[in-house]
Amino acid sequence: MSNANAESTVPGLVPLHPAAVAKPPEAAPAVVRPPTLSVRNLSKAFGSTQALWPLDLDIRAGEIHALLGENGSGKSTFIKSLSGYHTADTGRVEVCGEVLSLGSVKSAHDLGCRFVHQDLGLIGTETVLDNLCAGGSYRTVFGTISGRANRRAAVADLARAGVAIDPMRRLSTLSPAEQTAVAVARALRSDDGAEPKLLVLDEPTARLPQKEVAQLLDTVRAVAQAGVAVIYVSHRIDEVLEVADTATVLRDGHKVATRDVKELDRRALVDLLVGDALDDVDVSSHVAPAADAPVLFSVESLSSVELDDVSFAVKRGEVVGIAGITGSGRESILATVFGELPRVAGSVRVSDTGIAAERPDLSIRAGVGYVPPDRKIRGSIAGFSARENLVLVDLTRHWKFPKIGRRGEHAEVMGWFERFSVRPGDDVDRPLSAFSGGNQQKILFGKWLRTNPRVLLLDEPTQGVDIATKAELHKQILAAADDGACAVISSSDTDELISVCHRVLVMRHGRIVETLTGKDKTVANLSHAAFGTAEEGGK
Repeated sequence: MSNANAESTVPGLVPLHPAAVAKPPEAAPAVVRPPTLSVRNLSKAFGSTQALWPLDLDIRAGEIHALLGENGSGKSTFIKSLSGYHTADTGRVEVCGEVLSLGSVKSAHDLGCRFVHQDLGLIGTETVLDNLCAGGSYRTVFGTISGRANRRAAVADLARAGVAIDPMRRLSTLSPAEQTAVAVARALRSDDGAEPKLLVLDEPTARLPQKEVAQLLDTVRAVAQAGVAVIYVSHRIDEVLEVADTATVLRDGHKVATRDVKELDRRALVDLLVGDALDDVDVSSHVAPAADAPVLFSVESLSSVELDDVSFAVKRGEVVGIAGITGSGRESILATVFGELPRVAGSVRVSDTGIAAERPDLSIRAGVGYVPPDRKIRGSIAGFSARENLVLVDLTRHWKFPKIGRRGEHAEVMGWFERFSVRPGDDVDRPLSAFSGGNQQKILFGKWLRTNPRVLLLDEPTQGVDIATKAELHKQILAAADDGACAVISSSDTDELISVCHRVLVMRHGRIVETLTGKDKTVANLSHAAFGTAEEGGK
């Protein structure tokens, strides 16, 4: 008797066709879960400027989704519309199937959207625990704060962010990467009952030393592995290719493409970002200063709290780089030379003119321009307009007693906007804070180039800007050198130093320990010299 016939004689069983017996049972249809974030037709305009055109985007749980674009591409507008800071003009946003109320910060938070901005919003003088509990603490049944419960929760929150940090450590003792991890852990806290579902990281590695980037990327991976969807906003293409699953590129407010990162390489991603071929800027394509070129800028035996007997000279038309790890003295040398920070010994000269210590006004008068690393605090006045910031160093050019000639000033500023391709380019009286970071940096560069400087001191000049803006700023630096100025660039970006500088001075423990030129200017040599592991260096 066949198996089919045997089964048909069992009470309660319906006889089956023989062909059906051999078939495996059909799998139940897969349950399609809604994406963690679903964006449809989201748009935003500011007056006549369309900052973000209708945009669609889906991001799923556990996905690391990179968001890229040049400064002014619409990234910030999208993120601020998502957070409720801006109210989008059109569109629908859902988080795990629930509709987000546009323009409501509370709705975004209640639905599990969390944001970590470049300014982490942490208090360095307080402990890690205090920073984590700033938004709310665990309490006993009597309403008092439970220190034990808070410490246990803090350890768990930090572990969720992929780090093991003593919650009782003071925040200022942590590395930049660890501080960023604390900000991530705080964002992911769910003590208020709103479970985090989406984490948005805005340029999380912009201010990190290169050696700490890998640690932060591990934090991002840990968050994604816990099932949280991650939007990773970055200008650093290599990081995106390393950590992201998917990448969306914005340009001029439009979504250009969403791609699986496995299908992309650096060149393909750059092409999507800029829309056409981007020419690399390299110092080798510019005329090097002649051997007998005059020394335009010199520093002799400069010492301060962080510097120890530093000396170097820069010729007319030369671009010199300064490299070094955190604490090497690199981060304070240009501010000390300019006069912003005190010096205890040494001299600074522009040609034959000596510059007294702590006198930035004398530096400016001698033809020195200084672009600091933190443009928002030391480099500009955010509440002033772009025009006011650009002309701030020299207000006399359009002075016509008893007032400034605004028409001529406006025309000049428009010329600088055009030269640097500042966007939007038709509103010079817009507050500087309303421009993207890259456009703010262009305006800051223009402020100093407008003075026809003899010496440019540039501290992290392209930090946090997109690749197109970086190329534009590099072009302007080399153009100034071709016109007879000289430049000194302090940067943590080794590729920048290698490509733009004729020479690179490497600092360690407050001293210049190596000078690299020509073929000796390599990432390996710079790294070895900076960490003190080089057996031989360039000359």
